[in-house]
Amino acid sequence: MTTALVVGNMIGSGVFLLPSSLARYGALSIVAWLFTAVGSVLLALVFARLATMVSGAGGPYTYSRAAFGDFVGFLVGWGYWLSIWASNAAIATAFTGYLTVFWGAPGKSNAVAAAVTIVLIWTLTAVNVAGVRLAGGVQLVTTVLKVLPLLVVAAIGLARLQPSQFTPFNPSGEPLLAAIAAAAALTLWAFLGLESATVPSDDVESPERTIPRATVVGTLFAAAVYIASSTAVLGVIPRDVLATSTAPFADAARLLLGDWAAYLIAAGAVVSTLGALNGWILMQGQMPAAAARDGLAPPAFGRLSKNGTPALALVSTSVIVTVIVLMNYTRGLVAMFTFLILLATLMTLVPYVFSSMALLVLARERSAAKRIPAGVLILGGLAFAYSLWAVGGAGKDAVYWGMILLLGSVPVYVVMRRAAG
Repeated sequence: MTTALVVGNMIGSGVFLLPSSLARYGALSIVAWLFTAVGSVLLALVFARLATMVSGAGGPYTYSRAAFGDFVGFLVGWGYWLSIWASNAAIATAFTGYLTVFWGAPGKSNAVAAAVTIVLIWTLTAVNVAGVRLAGGVQLVTTVLKVLPLLVVAAIGLARLQPSQFTPFNPSGEPLLAAIAAAAALTLWAFLGLESATVPSDDVESPERTIPRATVVGTLFAAAVYIASSTAVLGVIPRDVLATSTAPFADAARLLLGDWAAYLIAAGAVVSTLGALNGWILMQGQMPAAAARDGLAPPAFGRLSKNGTPALALVSTSVIVTVIVLMNYTRGLVAMFTFLILLATLMTLVPYVFSSMALLVLARERSAAKRIPAGVLILGGLAFAYSLWAVGGAGKDAVYWGMILLLGSVPVYVVMRRAAG
């Protein structure tokens, strides 16, 4: 279940749309996938090491607080919570977008689309309030169902690749390194969530062993699925057609197996977003609950229901996500999704940056010689460099709004400190 949480939170809505966004980069996009996969594995190793050093729920928030103190911990926790707001609104919106393949009404009316999106959010909130084990069971089932269509397209598509689809290597016309950076920035959205196993650690059996294994195995598995399936789609659909496709995996399945397969893949995309949203709603309750136990969020957020879940934190966050959907639904599905994923990507990178350095601080503190082991220094340094590079790749608008939202949380910290005496 813990591995399914990692894989399920990573394989959500992004991979089903990314081949179209990456079409202009041609075969170069495969290099971008590899580059992002390496960076993500570095981060997965960072979180795996941190999970053995620090116990307790909260993931990046808990690690940053242990290394740098309450204020940095608060900023990281707040930023991560903000990213979950945006992510959940984006994933729920993507679910509604995929649903239009079978039921066209949400695509024709922004009001209907918003209503369907909100109903989905609250249905899965109810599942998570009912208990972590029930939410974990839903995650396991949806992860299996979402991965199968991708593996089918990958297996059949790789066997029927058209070599001509991979030339020229860089059709974008941009300089090689700039093109790789731009394409890698797009692929990063698909890897967000690799730290998922570390957040609900209080509910994980044998966390010091389970969490590192689930984090690394889940990240490697998702990377393999991404690279294989995206290469298959690129090798089957002509690049000019792929660039305008709104359902690239469904179109690839139609070419490979017929119309029935296109509907099957579209159904897989619906299940995929359902599973990703379920996993992220589980996360949205755990983060403020962990901060509340440390006196950095209202105490009520840390109280558990009779089912052992932070019900108030779950419900309160879903209220915020609902407000975000209502504030943005007039943009239309695509525009709203684009804005939200940019914001979510930036706000998730802030915890990644601090967690990479937290590894160095905590490793030194726990060393008898008070030195950072060479292997840890290299791992933390590379993960930090990758995260900082990715912040730049998120774009000026995301950085602008992200910093305003992050720094706007400082008065909240002051209030919480005053309340704690």
